[in-house]
Amino acid sequence: MRRQLLLCAAALCLGAHASASAADYPDKPIRLVVPFPAGGATDLMARTLGQRLAERLGKGVVIDNRAGAGGGIGAEAVATAAPDGYTLLFATMGSLTINPNLYRSLRYDPVKSFVPITLTHSTSNLLVVHPGVPAQDVAELVALARSKPGELTFASAGNGTTSHLSGELFKSLAGVDLTHVPYKGSAPAMTDFLGGRISMMFDTTSNFVDYAKTGKLRPLGVTGSKRSPALPQVPTIAEAPGMAGYDMTLWLGVLAPAGTPQAIVDTLHREIGAAMSTPGMARQMADAGIEVRLSTPQEFAGLIRSDLAKWGQVVQRAGIRLD
Repeated sequence: MRRQLLLCAAALCLGAHASASAADYPDKPIRLVVPFPAGGATDLMARTLGQRLAERLGKGVVIDNRAGAGGGIGAEAVATAAPDGYTLLFATMGSLTINPNLYRSLRYDPVKSFVPITLTHSTSNLLVVHPGVPAQDVAELVALARSKPGELTFASAGNGTTSHLSGELFKSLAGVDLTHVPYKGSAPAMTDFLGGRISMMFDTTSNFVDYAKTGKLRPLGVTGSKRSPALPQVPTIAEAPGMAGYDMTLWLGVLAPAGTPQAIVDTLHREIGAAMSTPGMARQMADAGIEVRLSTPQEFAGLIRSDLAKWGQVVQRAGIRLD
């Protein structure tokens, strides 16, 4: 009886402490882990969000870039962090739904290791061809590829990246044979592409906007389900004949380690949503081809599960495995 009373008392104390901690949250800076290097599109979005969120919370938001393994190193760092709301993951679609289909030895589970808080942004890749490629639209590109199997090349930022899988999905739906040329990041891929050594690329829209406007490349299609606000005249790939099922929408969002108290998750959901809805945020993102996109935690969790299955099929068909 005495032992049971002591256990009940301890449980009550722990519950009271957790409630007090949640009520005081946050009382110190928050670390937002970005699983990619500084300076890229993902980092830009995270820093913009972090600044607005810090203004609302009255506490600093420190951006911690943990690059490597396609976002896996940063995701693992958050999965093993204390579930107290002070270490968060700014996750990409790739780190949560593509990596688990590529790596057998991941040290995090995209469903069990995290608590989804909200989606924050969505964007798309853009299919572009070098001006020397005689194709003015997606239909002409498909016809050209069918007439020259394996001769047209597409560059990517590396095996298993969204730029790679955008090409694999295109190959599958169009029934064409393209030669994949992986690079160690978008920058070296862009160099060879602009130099005319690569036929085409699929990569983040924001990387191509200025080059498209100056005629150094020809944009043919947006990989997402909607046209990009940065290049509204460019159709989606799905608008082309025979490509109706094509959709590579890239999403990003914030998650916490599994076990984070619900009260803290609720606070973060409310405050991140308000930060993303501030005047000028949508306009600032649209200029880079990025759309503000919010969700409930439940909607975010459902999207992770459905995209895990979708990209698992693409990876299996392409025969990609990184370990």
